[in-house]
Amino acid sequence: MPHSAAPRLFLIRHGETAWTLTGQHTGLTDIPLTPAGEAKASAIGERLGSLRDGNGSFARVFTSPLIRARRTCDLAGFGDVAAVDADLVEWNYGQYDGLTSAQINRDRPDWDLFRDGAPGGETPEQAAARADRFLQRVLTIDADVAAFSSGHFIRLLAARWLGLPIVAAKHFYTATASIGILGYEHGREDRVVRLWNQTQ
Repeated sequence: MPHSAAPRLFLIRHGETAWTLTGQHTGLTDIPLTPAGEAKASAIGERLGSLRDGNGSFARVFTSPLIRARRTCDLAGFGDVAAVDADLVEWNYGQYDGLTSAQINRDRPDWDLFRDGAPGGETPEQAAARADRFLQRVLTIDADVAAFSSGHFIRLLAARWLGLPIVAAKHFYTATASIGILGYEHGREDRVVRLWNQTQ
């Protein structure tokens, strides 16, 4: 199989929101992009085309149902072809939704989302089950796929693609409006990260 073998999975994090600026965990709270977030989302379509040698189309495009991801998908030029996939929703932070890490650490200084989950929200195993379901669907598509989602869930997708433990997802930092590409090197048994956290 050639080095550029499909399918490649392009993971696109939504643009900036008010809560990404303040560092608040944004799970199922459905807040919009900021004007700056919309501007950067509008540039994603051209960036994706450049990464695909001028071809900005995909066999399939999926988006989280949350407005920040759907709006990013729309502004990037894929709103008309994207399918909403509930499995791409951000991690459910439960009682920690809207809180910063500093606020959470006052009561739980050793808290790690990918190890501990969130009280009243999802366990790591529940979130990973969603990631695994989505990846299984992607594996049935023998061409490039794009998915618009949120930061922590994208990190989890990367870890699961590589067969890593759930907790390893914390090492895959993703900025807003960033693009990552998961794929293969020599064959389907050699899963790799082909690009990560591309923001320009």
